[in-house]
Amino acid sequence: MRLRPNGAAGLLVTSFDAFRRYQLREGDNSAWVWEHQALTRARFCAGDATIGARFEALRDEILRQPRDAAALRDEIVLMRGKVAEGHPNPTELFDLKHDRGGMVDIEFTVQYLVLLHSGTHPQLTRNAGNIALLREAGELGLIDATLAVQVGDAYRQFRARQHQLRLDGQGHARVPATQVAEQTSRVRALWQAVFGAG
Repeated sequence: MRLRPNGAAGLLVTSFDAFRRYQLREGDNSAWVWEHQALTRARFCAGDATIGARFEALRDEILRQPRDAAALRDEIVLMRGKVAEGHPNPTELFDLKHDRGGMVDIEFTVQYLVLLHSGTHPQLTRNAGNIALLREAGELGLIDATLAVQVGDAYRQFRARQHQLRLDGQGHARVPATQVAEQTSRVRALWQAVFGAG
């Protein structure tokens, strides 16, 4: 609830037109980059089909907006830093989701690529999942195609390990860093190639 427009003080429900204005940054109150990042993963799943179609069309319009690459990069790198600060790992183990070289780095990279390139490559707006979108970005030449496949494989492995650890009752998805060193180095290499920042 606190993630809705205007936070805890915001309306629980809003009209479609108000949502549209907010997302398209029409007026004083407008969506932040992280909210557009969230839209890369959003999809209509239940309710009135007409509203669902309107939402999907608006989502596509929002994702395909032209964006300044440097400003978008800076916003996403800043948000990644805030997410890392909010999930400290005091152990020697590697947190599959939150540590640098893990799942959040992959997800933020995919979101950046979708937001930056959907205007010229509308197929990136498909809600196809991170692995498929990485592969698509590689095939389009937006990132190294081999690295895209390798990072997609790393994401698949991280998710499988995360699910297993959670099923085993672990509160955090953490493993010895040596077990995932190859995967994390590839994720870091992609992050460096895309964002130029460690």
